[in-house]
Amino acid sequence: MKQYGAEFFGTFWLVLGGCGSAVLAAGVPELGIGYLGVALAFGLSVLTMAYAIGPISGAHLNPAVSVGLWVGGRFPASQLLPYVVAQVLGGLAAGGVLYLIASGKAGFDLAACRTFPL
Repeated sequence: MKQYGAEFFGTFWLVLGGCGSAVLAAGVPELGIGYLGVALAFGLSVLTMAYAIGPISGAHLNPAVSVGLWVGGRFPASQLLPYVVAQVLGGLAAGGVLYLIASGKAGFDLAACRTFPL
């Protein structure tokens, strides 16, 4: 059970740090951290979670990684679904927190964030 909580937290951290930097601080083309800053934020988020939760859960942080490890025979099928559920819930929770933070930013428009029509 501890590894599922670790995956939840790790994915939460990755989405909050990586996507949060892209949404709140990238500032492209204006002054901001830019593409390099967003890439570093993602990399540092993964690095911190690899050290923090790696010994507990393996720090997959992404359903695609978990599925890939399962397909490669390096991860048991019995743990795949709980890992994926924990990761998806962690990502959704972080997305909700980012929405709350971004919606308080002046000029925030959710409709402008859509990349495809609904």
